[in-house]
Amino acid sequence: MTPTLVRQHLPHAGAAPRVDLRARARDWSEIQERMLVPLYEAVYERLEVGPGTRLLGLGCGSGLSLLMAAARGAAVTGVDASPERMALARERLLPEASGTRRRPDTRLVDGSPRDAAEPGAPGYTLVTAFEPIGCLAGDSEGLGGLLAEATPLARRGAAVVLAGWGPPERCATASVMRVATKLAEPLRNSDAWRPACRDDLEDVAQRAGLRPDGSGRVACPFGYADVDSAVRGLKSTGLFDAAMTATDQVQVDKELAEALHPHQRQDGTVWMPNVFRYLIARTP
Repeated sequence: MTPTLVRQHLPHAGAAPRVDLRARARDWSEIQERMLVPLYEAVYERLEVGPGTRLLGLGCGSGLSLLMAAARGAAVTGVDASPERMALARERLLPEASGTRRRPDTRLVDGSPRDAAEPGAPGYTLVTAFEPIGCLAGDSEGLGGLLAEATPLARRGAAVVLAGWGPPERCATASVMRVATKLAEPLRNSDAWRPACRDDLEDVAQRAGLRPDGSGRVACPFGYADVDSAVRGLKSTGLFDAAMTATDQVQVDKELAEALHPHQRQDGTVWMPNVFRYLIARTP
């Protein structure tokens, strides 16, 4: 990738990038979220998710993973702190406004896991945290806080699923993600992308007091119709926010497009093979 010769003026270190949160949530829902479908399917198949499952989805985003579990007959509750993504999840799962019949046993909760508590209801049999960790410094600590609130709501021995990026050498997208680290470097930003470590998931489970009970790897290729879709999808993850703070959106878009060039096919589509990990742990 050709380095940019002139950087834009750097904002002060506490500045945040100007982002259209509604557009970003829509890009996540329409472009990026589907890349994790193989992960969702592998976990649900392995744990035999079905009518007897009460699922609590942490960071449920725009609700695709919940929709897939509900289609298997599970009762699902989703929690997310993003109002924009939750609005899209409601369109998918609670479409009363459009006249469509509401899916039974479906709840969506804005805020934190403690807000999902239902006095008198049976505990959750499955807790999922599908947003992959191991790509931002400190993301495991954030997940630990969510688990501390969520695990008391689950039954004893309930499954808790954590997800993360696989080894960088098995993830073609890692070379593109390094753009985020390079551009964010002037601010020494702790929220910049970092390569995944081998024991990221196990470390989180241990700190949360969970007992590991199996793991797996799943191929989750990132495929896009064109470079513009790839840029929009990747930025919707939030992994390039620190880079946009250090530079600006135009520069991030430019360098992302350059980094994606080796992964572009003759027909203009973009294809990047990746491997994701998941860990199944049990509540005490």
